Amino acid sequence: MAEVRDRNLPHQVQVHPQYRFDNTTGGGYGAKNYHSGPSTSQVLAVLTLLPIGGTLLALAGLTLAGTVIGLMLATPLFIIFSPVLVPAAIAIAMAVTGFLSSGAFGLTGLSSLSYVLNRLRYATGTEQLDLDHAKRRVQDMAEYVGQKTKEVGQKIENKAHEGQVGRT
Repeated sequence: MAEVRDRNLPHQVQVHPQYRFDNTTGGGYGAKNYHSGPSTSQVLAVLTLLPIGGTLLALAGLTLAGTVIGLMLATPLFIIFSPVLVPAAIAIAMAVTGFLSSGAFGLTGLSSLSYVLNRLRYATGTEQLDLDHAKRRVQDMAEYVGQKTKEVGQKIENKAHEGQVGRT
């Protein structure tokens, strides 16, 4: 427990300076000087993106207007030909749904099989055997390359020795 004399000591107050990130006086960590204005990259970004954004907004408006006008013109035709168009639209929608769902089921099945095979390989420890087999093959290949290098070196040495014997 604390002793009585510890309670009588005055508590020390610790003061930690706090810096604001929006400080405009230029002092403190992270303070920015807002009086200098935007940077060159910011000006270029605005000058580049403003016309592009305006153009895309205008194209979106024109597309919306064209769609509304097209619907206004096509609505009477849809009403007149609805006995033919509605069953055709349903058949097309069902065909598209069938193709998309078969692709999704196939992809799900393949990923499930891959997951199961990986889990089986992990459970049986065959991934370690595959790794050991690969290490053995690399070692065998290194030995083979080393042996071939020695043989080629001996052939070159023998031909060089034959060339020197033939000159003398």
